[in-house]
Amino acid sequence: MKALVWHGKQDIRCDQVSDPGIEDPRDAIIKVTSCAICGSDLHLFHNFIPAMKNGDIMGHEMMGEVVEVGSEAKGKLKKGDRIVVPFTIICGQCDQCRRGNFSVCERSNRNKEMADKVYGHSTAGLFGYTHLTGGYPGGQAEYLRVPFADATHIKVPDNLTDEQVLFLGDIFPTGWQAAAHCDIEPTDTVAVWGCGPVGQMAIRSAILLGARQVVAIDCIPERLSMAQAGGAITINFETESVIERLNDLTSGKGPEKCIDAVGLESHVSMGQPDTLLDRAKQAVMMESDRPHVVREMIYVCRPGGIISIPGVYSGLVDKIPLGIAMNKGLSFRMGQTHVNRWTDDLLRRIEEGQIDPSFVITHTARLEDGPEMYKMFRDKQDSCIKVVLKP
Repeated sequence: MKALVWHGKQDIRCDQVSDPGIEDPRDAIIKVTSCAICGSDLHLFHNFIPAMKNGDIMGHEMMGEVVEVGSEAKGKLKKGDRIVVPFTIICGQCDQCRRGNFSVCERSNRNKEMADKVYGHSTAGLFGYTHLTGGYPGGQAEYLRVPFADATHIKVPDNLTDEQVLFLGDIFPTGWQAAAHCDIEPTDTVAVWGCGPVGQMAIRSAILLGARQVVAIDCIPERLSMAQAGGAITINFETESVIERLNDLTSGKGPEKCIDAVGLESHVSMGQPDTLLDRAKQAVMMESDRPHVVREMIYVCRPGGIISIPGVYSGLVDKIPLGIAMNKGLSFRMGQTHVNRWTDDLLRRIEEGQIDPSFVITHTARLEDGPEMYKMFRDKQDSCIKVVLKP
């Protein structure tokens, strides 16, 4: 089959690889009908995430048709079912899964011993990602093996298009969880740093959850325009002060809730000392991530507020003003998304017409065009915000 394969820093190729097969009775094989390139794929593309190996298949946003089912998954799935595959692989039976904490499933990371050493306790297995999360082949391919398929799937109705439901596997529940973690009240101002695909979903989720106003922060005109179309007030951080504008919008008190939809590659206008210092430290491996957004959120968030972090961080950061956060009484909520906790509700909202997640798609291409689309997505060329690939 054809698949997009990692060969090193900024080297993704469309290769011929072996077709997947059933390896465990709980497995299923799907024929992928749609997949997408995610912002966190760019962390792998830039080699900021450790423990990737030459030959790894990329991708963790995918859906398709079931073509083969293991003996123990047949009660939940059958040939011909149309499913979205969450990026988190879940057993559905461990203590964390029973609590709904699916992104920290205790059984699905097949490299648990290695992950335990790095994280203290293992996370769930993830598709198409670092070997610290299991090294599972991803879904930017013609076919995909789904481990624990009886639990790791979302059945979708035939009356909805791929484009409407594809993002149930990652960016829609990720944006929703980011907003849900904020415990939004009707009087709240919610500020969202980053208007990429996850930020766009967080903006619309915060509005659906009843925020008084949502403020979107970015510097890409197309992203800001999309955020404004979704109901947000926008701030271009290259042309105006984020802190001053947020204080103006909140009578000097700051937003009650802040969402970091950027993660480890955050930046501000070139020439500002913290950006230059973070980049220098990252280059010499004194820190792995650039935490500018986290610092800014801590500084501007209203005392007693909540900071929600769906943005991906990989390791160590420097000069986080923890004393400010502690004295302001801020709460932090973060983590990979517990996808299956949210999807029944989100699928219902799609079916009822409350939201159509396909709004975020700007480019659709063949799987073979994937390597070029990675570069287009990275460089924000041709107003690219979200790429869907068709194997």
